[in-house]
Amino acid sequence: MKKLTTVLLSGVLMFGAVACGNAKTSADAPDSTKEAVETPKAGEVQETKQDATDETRRKQLNADIKAREERNNTLNSGSAENRSDDSLESEVRSKLEANIPDGVLTVKSEKGVLTVAGTVPKQDQLAKIKTEAMKIKGVKSVNVTAKVVAPK
Repeated sequence: MKKLTTVLLSGVLMFGAVACGNAKTSADAPDSTKEAVETPKAGEVQETKQDATDETRRKQLNADIKAREERNNTLNSGSAENRSDDSLESEVRSKLEANIPDGVLTVKSEKGVLTVAGTVPKQDQLAKIKTEAMKIKGVKSVNVTAKVVAPK
C-alpha cells in the first residue's frame, strides 16, 4: 500500500512538473535565463508578492518541496545524484518563490548546475538566491545572473 501511494504521488508530481513547463517564480519572469532583464511594473510585482506571501500558497510550495524530496529519497535511495534537471528546476523555483516572494526569477538547470536570471527589488534578496538554491539536494552550483531592479 505504501509503495502504491508513492507511485501515485510520483505520477501526480510528474504530471504537474510537465504541465508547468518553465521554472519561473511568476508569470512575469523571463522565459529564458538568456533574455535581457526588463524592469517589472510595480503593480505586477505587488500581485505576485501577494500570491507568494499568501499562507496557503507558502504551505503549498513547502509541501511540493517536501514531496519531491521524499520521492527522491524513495526512488533514488536518498542520493543527490541522478536528479533530473526538470525536478531541480521546479524544486528550486518553489524554494525561491517561497523565500523571495517579490522576485521575478527564472531557473535553468544543466546537470545540477543552476542559472537563476530575472530581477529582485533588493540587494539582500539577490544574495539570498544562491543560499536558498543550494539547500536543494542535487544542486551542485548556482550562477546568479539576476539583477537588483526596483519596480517602475
